[in-house]
Amino acid sequence: MEADYVIVGGGSAGSTLASRLSEDPDVTVCLLEAGGRGDGLLVRAPAAVVAMLPGRPKINNWAYETVPQPGLNGRRGYQPRGKGLGGSSAINAMLYIRGHAKDYDEWAALGCEGWDWQSVLPYFRKSENNERGDDALHGAAGPLQVSNQKSPRPITDAFVKAGQSLQIRHREDFNSGDNEGIGHYQVTQFHRDDRNGERCSAAAAYLHPVMDRPNLTVITRAQASSVAFEGKRAVGVHYSQGGRAHMVRARREVILSGGAFNSPQLLQLSGVGRPEDIRPHGIDMVHELPGVGQNLQDHLDFTLAYKSRDRDNFGISLPGSVSLLRHIWNWRKTGRGMIATPFAEGAAFLKTDPNDERADIQLHFVISIVDDHARKLHMGHGFSCHICVLRPKSRGSVGLNSADPKAAPRIDPQFLADPEDLAVLIKGVRKTRQIMAAEPLAGYADKELFINDEPDDAALEQHIRARADTIYHPVGTCKMGTDPLSVVDPSLRVHGLQGLRVVDASIMPRLIGGNTNAPTIMIAEKAADIIRGASARD
Repeated sequence: MEADYVIVGGGSAGSTLASRLSEDPDVTVCLLEAGGRGDGLLVRAPAAVVAMLPGRPKINNWAYETVPQPGLNGRRGYQPRGKGLGGSSAINAMLYIRGHAKDYDEWAALGCEGWDWQSVLPYFRKSENNERGDDALHGAAGPLQVSNQKSPRPITDAFVKAGQSLQIRHREDFNSGDNEGIGHYQVTQFHRDDRNGERCSAAAAYLHPVMDRPNLTVITRAQASSVAFEGKRAVGVHYSQGGRAHMVRARREVILSGGAFNSPQLLQLSGVGRPEDIRPHGIDMVHELPGVGQNLQDHLDFTLAYKSRDRDNFGISLPGSVSLLRHIWNWRKTGRGMIATPFAEGAAFLKTDPNDERADIQLHFVISIVDDHARKLHMGHGFSCHICVLRPKSRGSVGLNSADPKAAPRIDPQFLADPEDLAVLIKGVRKTRQIMAAEPLAGYADKELFINDEPDDAALEQHIRARADTIYHPVGTCKMGTDPLSVVDPSLRVHGLQGLRVVDASIMPRLIGGNTNAPTIMIAEKAADIIRGASARD
């Protein structure tokens, strides 16, 4: 089989890119995805994420683990990643966040010309079909439906008012370029027609509606094993499906969109990267590129949790089970109710130091008790609040565990390797506990779980090292730039090779200050224009 463009990975970036490139009827596109179609009921029903996220069993989820983390008392971190069309946008909390304008201006200052805020804003707008309509910051004609929450719980309103009582500004729009404040998240959720209230994954937005294009071939259950090279030029992709080996040739380009873990893994499996990461596994070197798999950054997160007598949230109880059946019926009929929830309903971006120019912590207020990624359950009802460090200084890496393409990559985030990350997180936990203790939210709390006193910094450090983990935003392992450790240039072409690009969150030189799904879609939108422009010049 042959195609002009072969894309590996049908997640947020791959779905977007395959759709946009195949808009041109004169080119052919082949998309390889290791998972399934990503259109089942568990994906479509937002609250059903609780069945997929824990990875027990692995439903639409790679459910990776890190190597033991010294900064987390030697614990292995959990790294859920979406498996199927839509990727992690099929199993995430649907939160639509872009980050801060200065995040992108920093990319440009690091040598990524054309990736400053004013240059990427048109691609955010292009992707959006925002329920609030079209204006200078938002679009209303794009494939990705962005919605106000359908039925936020009263307890989330109490969280917002508690923050306001502490003089935290209310923010209606967290995506204007400045996100400091407290309010409700917007979500990637259908707000029109018969799908109202369903999750709008990247595949649901971009790919599923165009699967019948004659110039687009989507192959699911296809595990990529390596990029095929002729000299220094990528000419195709080897993959397996149903126990049989296949190859699809690329007449123009191979594009990797596997994400921050799988894109560097596939490069290393293909002999591209650092010799010390590749040769020990018996893989021949094709091209030495020292940045492959380096520069891993992720948002380390710590969660506060509280028991509550309030039953208008998710919990484990007989009344809660009866209420859940009613909410399922309501969602099927109207698209509203608790089944439409993103769980993380309340948002806050805060400064731990008032002299900082940007918020350095992010809060996700959740209408249930969250413990170990919902892998530990608690009887009764309650609520939680995540606190994450937005711009961590710690840097990790991704490598190979073996030459087997089906083996999980070796993931080492090096959480808390830089002591500044711990210091910011401690201040963030203290600031968040003030919000949780403020009225009217305080009236909802029966008792706090995990922390039962006013801990000093040493005690908080122990709590953090014992319980903190990712909030699912790994980036940076094929970073964009012009320095010796960059993997791709500002046009996302792999340095030193021909016919090969990387288009996904791995190209971010620095982690943006917020959730990474909307920026990943933006990257793919911009990449489509870059690729079309290169094709027109050829």
